[in-house]
Amino acid sequence: ERYGLEVGLKNYAAAYCTGLLVARRLLQKLGLDDVYEGNTEVDGEVVSTEYNKKKYYVEEVDEDRRPFRALLDVGCKPTTTGCRIFGAMKGAADGGLDIPHSNKRFPGYDRDAKEYDADMHRERIFGGHVGEYMEYLDEEDNQKYQEHFASYIENDVEADGLEELYEGVHEKIREDPSPGDKKDYSPDKSFKRKAKLTLDERKARVQAKKDAKNAELEEDDEE
Repeated sequence: ERYGLEVGLKNYAAAYCTGLLVARRLLQKLGLDDVYEGNTEVDGEVVSTEYNKKKYYVEEVDEDRRPFRALLDVGCKPTTTGCRIFGAMKGAADGGLDIPHSNKRFPGYDRDAKEYDADMHRERIFGGHVGEYMEYLDEEDNQKYQEHFASYIENDVEADGLEELYEGVHEKIREDPSPGDKKDYSPDKSFKRKAKLTLDERKARVQAKKDAKNAELEEDDEE
């Protein structure tokens, strides 16, 4: 909400925004945000440069301060082409972090033809795939559109306005990536755990259940 994104918080475009925020906030903390601004013209291309026979994934390497290198750890997450993990990584790379990567897992890469369509990736970064689905549903099944995109409708977010929305989010993140004020937290102290039963109490409880079951069986036999 702070950066103007209130809907679609789990899609590829939102993952990119998260990566961008992480990068800009970290570099600001390290005093590198002015040295490494990252890729301000979002085009989906992989940015890299050679310096002293070493490859860096930034546009230009400063002679006095090297870029902050980060390695992508996907853990147990699937690494299919177009996965949101790579959206977050691309956002962090465009944000100025030096992250070794290629275009082979980005949307727009054709494994058979071994070709990469950067424009397709750019479209995904700006929520183009979401906008297309919104327009499709609106025409083909308006009721489903009203249900599926209820939060978008409530916040007056339209399909043709998504790119402008995400551009604004990127701009606000770059303007002020610093952490927000922490909210005061006061735990609910009204909840109290039940005291544990003693061994004798547990035995008595089990015996009571046995007695009740035996009484039930005796009643069935008498009938």
